[in-house]
Amino acid sequence: MQISGKLEEEKRRFAAIFDREHNFDLQERNIRIGGRDAVLYFVTGFTKDNILERIMETLFLVKPEEMTDTQNFLECCVPHCAAALEQEEKAIVTAVLSGLTAILVDGFGAAVVMDLRAYPQRTTSEPARDKVLRGSKDGFMETMVLNCALIRRRIRDPRLRIEYLTTGVCSRTDIALCWMEGRADPKLLEDVRRRIKSSDMDSLTMNQESMASILTGKKRWNPFPKYKFTERPDTTSAQILEGDIAVLVDNSPSAIILPATLFAISEDANDYYFPPMTGAYLRLTRLIVTLLTLVMTPLWLLALRYPQYVPEAFHFILLDETPYLHPAIQLLLLEFIIDGLKLSSLSTPETLTTSFSIMGAIVFGNYAVESGWFCSDTLLYMSFVAMANYSQPGYELGYAIKYMRILAVILTALFGIWGFAAAMAVTLLLILSTKSPGTKGYFWPLIPFSARGIVKLFFRL
Repeated sequence: MQISGKLEEEKRRFAAIFDREHNFDLQERNIRIGGRDAVLYFVTGFTKDNILERIMETLFLVKPEEMTDTQNFLECCVPHCAAALEQEEKAIVTAVLSGLTAILVDGFGAAVVMDLRAYPQRTTSEPARDKVLRGSKDGFMETMVLNCALIRRRIRDPRLRIEYLTTGVCSRTDIALCWMEGRADPKLLEDVRRRIKSSDMDSLTMNQESMASILTGKKRWNPFPKYKFTERPDTTSAQILEGDIAVLVDNSPSAIILPATLFAISEDANDYYFPPMTGAYLRLTRLIVTLLTLVMTPLWLLALRYPQYVPEAFHFILLDETPYLHPAIQLLLLEFIIDGLKLSSLSTPETLTTSFSIMGAIVFGNYAVESGWFCSDTLLYMSFVAMANYSQPGYELGYAIKYMRILAVILTALFGIWGFAAAMAVTLLLILSTKSPGTKGYFWPLIPFSARGIVKLFFRL
């Protein structure tokens, strides 16, 4: 429905929509501009009061002869650069609820919408997860507009495109698509745009995870991540310059990068803030450590099951005594205990963190071995696995490897070498069957093979 120009009629409709009796923060301010009745609609917590007051001072000085039509009113009487006309009633309601200020004037068939927003926000501090020893110390925030500005600051090229979209039937969440014209895949870009516009999701309550569901389509039980998530504007800018597409979601301090490959997801910003040789070493170390977290505990179980095949130089990894609990059960218990401790640490007050860490080290150290629940070898291997899991910059990939490791431990304990081989086959099958939007395969540059991609993977070009 379009604005009729009859102010009293419009005020009754907006009063029914906004229901100010039960929404104290939705403000309706009646004023007179150039001899005409007018009304302002805005949300208290989103509006810069000082700027709005200065604009109202100017509006009070408007003369009747200047109020000829809506376009002239916008061009000659509204002293704000971020202002536009809007005729659709639904669009005006969405704009006000998004934090914009709307002015309706009697006799005008359009509203003037001004951007006077001042969202509550934190500082652009370095992300707690994506830290670097060198390089930028800023990170994304929950405000999408400022996140776009952080990218613009790094890419001062007119070919950079930042397209504004909205999705969510109730939430009307703001979305920004960022790409470089001439470098991004047009088919992928159109597919992402189509999925966002055609989504019938009620709201994006889980921010980027809800957006990932929109982009993925069908939900599957494959644990490997289909997208790369980052809270660093420098990483996002680098990916955009390489031809990737970044999706920014309002209220989310992270960007979704696509297309994504397994090796791109495992990349870290530190790989690029050091000389090429050091960066290649860090990347190779991370890949080796990731592989060890997957196979270390299942291989140890194989060594315990087939001690006759263990070289004499490695007999120290075998157990001297038969434990009370099977080593596989110990490993599985520790997997769940470590995750339980992680969840506990998230809810532990900061003042008690040190005390609880000391207590945990004592309880799950000597006492755990002396009680007979665990042996020292099991604690050693699981400690390495738990710490090495953090070598991955993304939680999603770390937990995907964890699930595959648990599967390998169970199958190895039940079926020996054939169980281990089956677990590795399932892991490889899941990796190869994971599909991320785009032309590259998930296991690129190995499948499909690309010599240049492999060189770039280990040595910066």
